[in-house]
Amino acid sequence: MNELGWNDWFRQRTTCGTAETVARVAAVDRDQLLLVDQNGPFRAKLSGRYLHLHHRAQEMPCVGDWVCLDKHPENGFGVVHALLERRTSLRRKTAGNVIDHQMIAANVDCVLIVQSCHFDFNLKRLERYLVMVLDGEADPVVLLTKTDLVEPSVLAAQIESIRTAGITAPIVTLSNVTRDGVDELRQLLSPGKTYCFVGSSGVGKSTLINHLVGHEEMETGIVSGTGEGRHTTVRRELIRLEGGALVIDNPGMREFGILGADYGIRSSYEEISALSSACRYRDCSHTGESGCAVLEAVHSGKIGREHLDHYLKLTRESEYHEMSYAEKRKKDREFGKHKQSVNKNQKKR
Repeated sequence: MNELGWNDWFRQRTTCGTAETVARVAAVDRDQLLLVDQNGPFRAKLSGRYLHLHHRAQEMPCVGDWVCLDKHPENGFGVVHALLERRTSLRRKTAGNVIDHQMIAANVDCVLIVQSCHFDFNLKRLERYLVMVLDGEADPVVLLTKTDLVEPSVLAAQIESIRTAGITAPIVTLSNVTRDGVDELRQLLSPGKTYCFVGSSGVGKSTLINHLVGHEEMETGIVSGTGEGRHTTVRRELIRLEGGALVIDNPGMREFGILGADYGIRSSYEEISALSSACRYRDCSHTGESGCAVLEAVHSGKIGREHLDHYLKLTRESEYHEMSYAEKRKKDREFGKHKQSVNKNQKKR
């Protein structure tokens, strides 16, 4: 099972019964799961008891999860009874107005944040992705694609802006057309480790994974004359490369809302977090208080004004959504108690 990412961390925390087996989630298809174990892929579903006890979206298995299950001896179909503790996670606020978490992937060792140098490069979006990667305690790598469509000076300026923003994550540049950088990326992918590719539609994630796999494992869209691809990946799926690394592709995501990511924000903006401890007021908002060490750093040029503004924006967004989420959970609990009370009264009749 080690070739699928299983290790001592999961072995020490497994809650599976003696008659149950362990498998990893390779894909989620509506009411069924595609699982994989040492014998290969097979289908499964969640047990009725599991569905009865778990209602939150983040309690449902996602790609990369490990689960405990019973396997039918004749047809090999599985019934999942438990979800193992996640070592790392990648999640975002559910798109739209719903205040809840959406799981992207679980038990990922490294997240490769893909941006195109040609049309998609966006420093603020990159910082947003980094917050959520670090909040889930995975390692980030920045992947700049389509380098064949920009001048070397443009690429150099983009890399410089990333470093100026205080981002220290490794940066890999490559082109799916010339294949420059593909070998460098392949060398970063270790056997038994799981890598998740995230980014906007059309930045070349699926095409890149095709190169890594060595054949057309995933459908990819036709690339237009502007260099912007038409993305066709419609589900997240765990794929094992010939070299032994495991990769997860994702449908394009332009909206990546921040919810309850205090740890990720502090990790992404370490210099601001460190300076905060020197502020005169413990609850300093870094917006105008006297004795604010962060604002002093901005005035001296040590920290960029735009960098601080984006930190404050993400912090406000995370706190706002967290308060809304707490209120939602409170209403859910109250509704649950009301439902139980109604059921009891009906039984008494």
